[in-house]
Amino acid sequence: MGDRSTIARERQVDASDELLRRAEPSALLYPDGIIRSLNEAMATAFGRPAEECVGRYVWELVAEGQRIVVERIVAHASKPRLAMRVLEFPRPGRASVVSLIEARSITAAGGEHLVWVHALNVHNDLGSLLIPFRLSAKAAGLGLCMYLPQVQQLEWLGGAPAVEALFAEASVSLPWVVRHVHRDDRGSLLRLLASDATLGPWTSLRFHADQGDWYHLACQTRRIQLDYDGPEQVFGMIRDDTQREAHEKEMLAELGAERRRANEITEFSSALIRTATEQELQQVVLTRLAATFDGTGAALGLVDNGHLCVSTDAGLTLRADTRRRMSLDDQLPLAQVTRTGEPLFIADREEFSRRWPHADTILQWPRPDVAVSVTPLGSAGDQPLGAWVVAYDSGHRPSPEESAFVITLAELAGQALVRIRSQQARVELATAVQQHMLPTLPERLPGMEVAARYRPCRTGLDIGGDWYDAFLMPDGTVAVEIGDAQGHDVDAAAFMGQVRGSMRALASHEPDPATVLTHANQLLVAMDAPRFASCTMLNIDPRNGQVTGASVGHVPLLCAHDDGSHDVRRLPGGPVLGILPDADYPQETFTLDEDTALVMVTDGVVEAPDLTLDAGLEQTGTLAAQALHDGLSAEETADRILDAATAMNHSDDLAVLIVRRT
Repeated sequence: MGDRSTIARERQVDASDELLRRAEPSALLYPDGIIRSLNEAMATAFGRPAEECVGRYVWELVAEGQRIVVERIVAHASKPRLAMRVLEFPRPGRASVVSLIEARSITAAGGEHLVWVHALNVHNDLGSLLIPFRLSAKAAGLGLCMYLPQVQQLEWLGGAPAVEALFAEASVSLPWVVRHVHRDDRGSLLRLLASDATLGPWTSLRFHADQGDWYHLACQTRRIQLDYDGPEQVFGMIRDDTQREAHEKEMLAELGAERRRANEITEFSSALIRTATEQELQQVVLTRLAATFDGTGAALGLVDNGHLCVSTDAGLTLRADTRRRMSLDDQLPLAQVTRTGEPLFIADREEFSRRWPHADTILQWPRPDVAVSVTPLGSAGDQPLGAWVVAYDSGHRPSPEESAFVITLAELAGQALVRIRSQQARVELATAVQQHMLPTLPERLPGMEVAARYRPCRTGLDIGGDWYDAFLMPDGTVAVEIGDAQGHDVDAAAFMGQVRGSMRALASHEPDPATVLTHANQLLVAMDAPRFASCTMLNIDPRNGQVTGASVGHVPLLCAHDDGSHDVRRLPGGPVLGILPDADYPQETFTLDEDTALVMVTDGVVEAPDLTLDAGLEQTGTLAAQALHDGLSAEETADRILDAATAMNHSDDLAVLIVRRT
């Protein structure tokens, strides 16, 4: 281990360490798989301190049964290519954590190639994490279900169709199960479900099916945490130990397969509808496509600037000597299907070579006898936005019903992609408009360091009403302000521009913030503006640190000190601007010490559905004070606060203004 630590120290580069500041488990690896650095969340997943992980091969830190898989995805990503895989992280004495892990190649600041391995957020599709367990259960001849103790329900998740067919519905109540279990075995069943062990013993139960037969089942419960910060669930594995006649098994298997297929297609459709980004769409397709249609692998090609950008799951791989982009003019199945909108089925590699004798595809054909289907993404008659590929075992040819389902889901994926790209175009336009309306802060203010950050919400057109401003006054003092105009649309942005412009014009003649706010309120009331705005305005003298400030319905100030402490300062004020014509706004004067920072934010930074204002102020104040204590600049402090607020999934606009007296 000493040699590896030496290698890690010698190979340190100025890499994108920002990737490790995310909440999700993240690690940066050298291309050979040695861990360069990782965050505490990833160290927790590995079950050991971070310092014990650095300098070791990443596959040494996972369960033995997953080491080959981890080696493959790291090698796959270092080409450079992107790889995703669901992995399980065992925790002694606690429920294992199951996460969707992505590995991708990145280039550090010095040009060094690294592999970024991190857990993806799958809160909107936790079901995708169960797919490997379903496939493993099916391969082992086991049924897989989830027990919900709050409602006393058993939800069927898949696995062996013969076991699944024993149950009346995909969701059954615990009383229903108890009634079908032999009287003498009911106590064993209830003890099994009530156990808090992470992995219970196999328990034999006699089960009376609705068909009238008794079955001998072996059952085991296991506790698993879905996603790195997700819920802990109780899963049951069921094995049929009954010897039955072959034709009965075939009938039950067919019934279970049909039910499973219907459930998986429904889940697939729902997951596609919920996607909000192209990455989420890619996740849904690559984790579900092959499993839903009994395939061995899948690939997805999306049109991007006249090319197809191709990604694959673990069942299909890209050729080592190619890039991930394919020209739409190529005479290859993926490009042809995208151009024509007509699906293709290729029975084996021999047929492919016969039909495209001079083709050099970027996808490796897994085995000579593997068949593939290629389906366009989008509605019939429209220009496809790409295509997807499903690989099948030898001899498999999709039935007409299966082909129809594949086409239907591909159309749904195309519709989701149109929606995502349309929304992205609106976001980019709105962001450009918003950034154009926000001011450029002075490059240098005497005796002060000022930094600001803004990020729009993710609703409407993403044009928000938050604003900030900082400018030098004629008497040498510095005026700073932050505010929030009602709404998240173009009108809100226009109103914000009116308020900010009015206040800057008034401030050039009136040095007192209270007077500026009073006149701004009178102006907005006279304009009969249909909206209102909250605001905090300060006048700061950098020579002696004297601060005069007033606030109208806005979030309190935070004062961060270089000793790591902070306090909340609530300024006097009055009602929001634009409502009451005769509103009067008092002000307060205090002193800002050297190496102390004022933190001004809008409510989106410190409030959320699960975060109160007081808790948000405490969280932000602690973060700012620690940044100041660590010697970070105002710019770096603003970034840290904004990143923390973004990680909380706040739905409002986010604005941060940092003023530090140097």
